[in-house]
Amino acid sequence: MAEQQETGVDSAQEVVLYNVQDGIATVTMNRPEFNNAQNSKMTYALDAAFRRAVDDDEVKVIILRGSGKHFSAGHDIGTPGRDINQSFDRASLWYDHVNKPGGEFLYVREQEVYLGMCRRWRDLPKPTIAMVQGACVAGGLMLAWVCDMIVASDDAFFSDPVVRMGIPGVEYFAHAFELNPRIAKEFLFLGERMSAERAYQMGMVNRIASRENLEEETYSIAQRIGKMPRMGLALTKQAINHIEDLQGKRAGMDAAFAWHHFAHAHNELISGDKLGGYDAKAMADSQRTPGEVRSGEAQNK
Repeated sequence: MAEQQETGVDSAQEVVLYNVQDGIATVTMNRPEFNNAQNSKMTYALDAAFRRAVDDDEVKVIILRGSGKHFSAGHDIGTPGRDINQSFDRASLWYDHVNKPGGEFLYVREQEVYLGMCRRWRDLPKPTIAMVQGACVAGGLMLAWVCDMIVASDDAFFSDPVVRMGIPGVEYFAHAFELNPRIAKEFLFLGERMSAERAYQMGMVNRIASRENLEEETYSIAQRIGKMPRMGLALTKQAINHIEDLQGKRAGMDAAFAWHHFAHAHNELISGDKLGGYDAKAMADSQRTPGEVRSGEAQNK
């Protein structure tokens, strides 16, 4: 909401940082106090940063990372900076969602800021690497999955717990491509954390490093990729993405997006809440292992 933007949260800091060095653009999500939960302000800032990297001929590789303890706790469903009712200069040709009735409100917004942007980022012509530490939860998965490679710390974990809301996974529904379909069902049905080691075994993660060596390992890979010719990298990426789409990735995602929004409408009808009665705290609590103490910094996962 607009009035929530006036609380001072996010207003005094850049929610996305951008830096280029030695042909590598680093795009950093910068809401560590909320575990890099993504509000619209962050999403549009990410879009601008990726565009900036694509337009810069000196940039060969892009690294996406999160500041603080966690990569990303997912979509912002409960911080003071939540801005779901705020208008932004849109990146697609979809009209503004604000003040639209019924299911149109969320359907239009999520076509723009979730499905549309993630698809565009996946197809940008330069190699991208997600550097993941700590939590990569729900909407955080979407940010990691659009990248060409994922390098994770050994203490990283991945989860999509939104089935407990009655929703069939996040909007960028790549689960059955990132994981074997039977493992994808387990991942969603249980909503439990998947360790970096198991994600590596499933082929979702390319490399694992200790938290201390994560940055060194990620940038070393980026430097080696950056020695390849730009056009060769772009065409290779385009070819592999095209094969995924021929296998049904895009069509399947369209269907899953429709089911996702049926779930929102169903939740609204039976409970009055599009998220099935879950708020940020409840979703964070659902992700904790037995005996894990709740901390203030984790409440927005």
